[in-house]
Amino acid sequence: MNHKHLFKEGTDLAGPTLLLLHGTGGNEHDLLPLAERVNPDANVLSVRGNVSENGMPRYFRRLEEGVFDIEDLKRRTKELYDFLDDAAKEYGFDRSKLVAIGYSNGANIAGSLLFHYKDALKAAILHHPMVPLRDIELPDLTNTPVFIGAGTNDPICPPEESEELSTLLHDAGAQVKLHWEHHGHQLSATELQEAVNWYKELSI
Repeated sequence: MNHKHLFKEGTDLAGPTLLLLHGTGGNEHDLLPLAERVNPDANVLSVRGNVSENGMPRYFRRLEEGVFDIEDLKRRTKELYDFLDDAAKEYGFDRSKLVAIGYSNGANIAGSLLFHYKDALKAAILHHPMVPLRDIELPDLTNTPVFIGAGTNDPICPPEESEELSTLLHDAGAQVKLHWEHHGHQLSATELQEAVNWYKELSI
């Protein structure tokens, strides 16, 4: 398998598996505390990005801040999608019950999975994502629950970006909750708690 990662078996391999996707410069250990809060009983698959930007792990290249290398994004999205299939076979978890938890760059690659594949994710928690790419027809995401944590004064991800992503996902059939914070790009305690509360309402 072509991604550095860690897998932690939960109480039931047939239950949900939390897919953790870190922000730029992070690693597969960063979001483990979030997984513990969201669902301490779940399986956890935490994946490190395959791209290095000045020594900082990322999931795909960018041309500059806020400007994605779209061809690389598409290639890396398929690479991750295939890795998830392989990981499910390797570890024995239910591929149809993957719930992504992504922050920043990790949220963007999770969003790209949703934009490209109908069956990539059962649900997704996206903290401060951008629209991964435009001019693409989204798959049918009917009843796919998506939580978007956004910042009204986020210097990296403007509010318009969050609104557009929410609309695109909603128009594809996803059940989107857009939660606003006023703490810039960082993750706040209240945003995390809102995500936990949202997850607890799901039936997975």
